[in-house]
Amino acid sequence: MMATVPFSPKAELFLARTFDAPRKLVFEVWTDPRHLARWWGPRGFTTTIHEMDVKPGGAWRYSMLGPDGKEYPFDGMYVEVVEPERIVFDGSIHASPEQRVWTEVTFTEQQNKTTVTVRQMYSFESDATRGARIGWNQQLDRLTEFLAEI
Repeated sequence: MMATVPFSPKAELFLARTFDAPRKLVFEVWTDPRHLARWWGPRGFTTTIHEMDVKPGGAWRYSMLGPDGKEYPFDGMYVEVVEPERIVFDGSIHASPEQRVWTEVTFTEQQNKTTVTVRQMYSFESDATRGARIGWNQQLDRLTEFLAEI
């Protein structure tokens, strides 16, 4: 049974990217905080993982430090984790419960390559939601580079 979005989305983002790596490895770098901190966030950002309990009902909390020196906190809960196929998490950005973000990530493998599909829905519209596509593409570029290193 797939989880459903607990709010009426005001904005939505859909991205897909294929990586030259097996699904097991790609899933691992999404679920291991030591790996995630090395590629998560747009270019110029550093990410600190404060909590990451990757299981249904488990909490996640991290902050990104931008090139402007400003900290951007994010937190939430994992709703669904099906290794190595799918992760769903619900959260808020900037520690604002009214700014909810629902994220569904799927991992499909074909011929030792993995396609990651990200669907993100927002309970609000803002500069953050309008810029999400740019940030996610930079983040997925960083993931491509990270996978080539390990």
